[in-house]
Amino acid sequence: MNDQLNYYARRAALGLISRREFIGRALALGATAATANTLLSSAVKAAGPQPGGIIRLGIQGGSTTDNLDPATAANFAATQGNLLWGEALLSLVDGGGLAGRVAESYEGSPDAKTWRFKLRDGITYSNGKPVTSDDVVATIERHAGEDTESGALGLLRDIDTVTAEDNTVVIGLKNPNADLPYYMQDYHLIIQPDGGKDDPTAAIGTGPYILKEFEAGVRSVFEKNPNYWGDYGYASTIELIVINDNTARVAALQAGQVDLIDRVPPRTAGLIDKNPNITVHSVPSSGHYVFIMHCDTAPFNNNDLRLALKHGINRQEMVDKILFGYGSAGNDTPINAAYPLYTEFEQREYDPDKAKFHFNKSGYDGSILLRTSDNSFPGAPDAAALFQQSLAAAGIKLEIKREPNDGYWSEVWNKQPFCTSYWGGRPIQDQMFSTAYLSSADWNDTRFFNDEFDKLLVTARGEVNTTKRKQIYADMGTVLRNEGGLICPMFNDFVDAQSSRIVGWKNETPGFALMNNSAPMRMWVKA
Repeated sequence: MNDQLNYYARRAALGLISRREFIGRALALGATAATANTLLSSAVKAAGPQPGGIIRLGIQGGSTTDNLDPATAANFAATQGNLLWGEALLSLVDGGGLAGRVAESYEGSPDAKTWRFKLRDGITYSNGKPVTSDDVVATIERHAGEDTESGALGLLRDIDTVTAEDNTVVIGLKNPNADLPYYMQDYHLIIQPDGGKDDPTAAIGTGPYILKEFEAGVRSVFEKNPNYWGDYGYASTIELIVINDNTARVAALQAGQVDLIDRVPPRTAGLIDKNPNITVHSVPSSGHYVFIMHCDTAPFNNNDLRLALKHGINRQEMVDKILFGYGSAGNDTPINAAYPLYTEFEQREYDPDKAKFHFNKSGYDGSILLRTSDNSFPGAPDAAALFQQSLAAAGIKLEIKREPNDGYWSEVWNKQPFCTSYWGGRPIQDQMFSTAYLSSADWNDTRFFNDEFDKLLVTARGEVNTTKRKQIYADMGTVLRNEGGLICPMFNDFVDAQSSRIVGWKNETPGFALMNNSAPMRMWVKA
């Protein structure tokens, strides 16, 4: 038993299995909980982080149109790169909640209309210059400006004032918002000198690494930041390689060309995990694969046509044939049980008769064009083909146009009226709704403009009664589900993989894939 316990303890210490899984196995082997915890603590101490070496990432989503401005980061590759050199005021922590990054603490007024963020003493940028409260004010101003293209605009619309007081930044809101601190961990809101107003693509921030090479959509190289204040960043060098093709990305990991990849194809994840030098990590998430319609563009400006498409999709078939069990069925809202105030709706099932009814009621009799790409989500073209077949049973003709992977996020998403896409989810309902469904949000990619929804969102922000707030979110979900342009067939697990060359993985990290983009900063090369 001792040999088995030590083996599982070492795996847990290296992040290859979760703490919960280790405790479960230890109890099954006859150990007490106290013994298991003591053994795990000793293993963690013995397997502590080792500095030095290089970690190489093979990730998807990159495009030759990418730049280094955090405001416009719209894919995983851009976000991952930016979070190596930059940080926001706060970050998510393992198990949920918030921790300080550029800000060391924060507090709100009793009415949740005024929030104070105290900056960390002595923190500097990678160029050695000190971070000032004026920089933070300028960052928020740039992302909240009327002419901004920032993906965080929807989060910041309700800000009334933002001022600097010594090393503290004070944000005054037009309406109460108990969730404002969660906005301040958004990956767009990286703190930059003068807020990035002078040069938003300079890649100067407070992160653990300094950008040394950048070729958009191809490759980036980062080296350890000698001025970094925190405890992230064990590797001396991180190389980020864009590999949009799923097969090529997996092959690079298997060949030892990269150490860590995101978006392991669900179809082959089980087979890949059998390689003794590779570990596949599957983490349930709020991420979702979607079909998005512009509600203000014909023929999608007709709600009966939108309902026809929602009733004409077979969600469980997509979970089975696209996710291969690495996820769950969606229900035409962006919220699932991963959110703290989730309300379950009656599952919308595939119903070709209802689809045909609403399609005929819409008065539209033409075909519908759907644009897709492997870069939108794994298996998207196959999902589009399944959608085409299920709609055909309702007499609805769907045409599919496969777009190039490169440029998909700049030329198709948020521009074309019907396409496949994905969302990584957010830690709280308000942030998800504010980013993608508030009428004034820059990333309102379904062009959903609904006064009732907007009013409910503002009301929910100021409601401190949890029961009442949960009901408001349920009401918002009902409006969005029945009237919005979102078709959400499935919520995906984050399926990532690592080579045995690196250690330190944690399955408990919420947010996005690759440990909420922190894996390259929190893992290390095995000694």
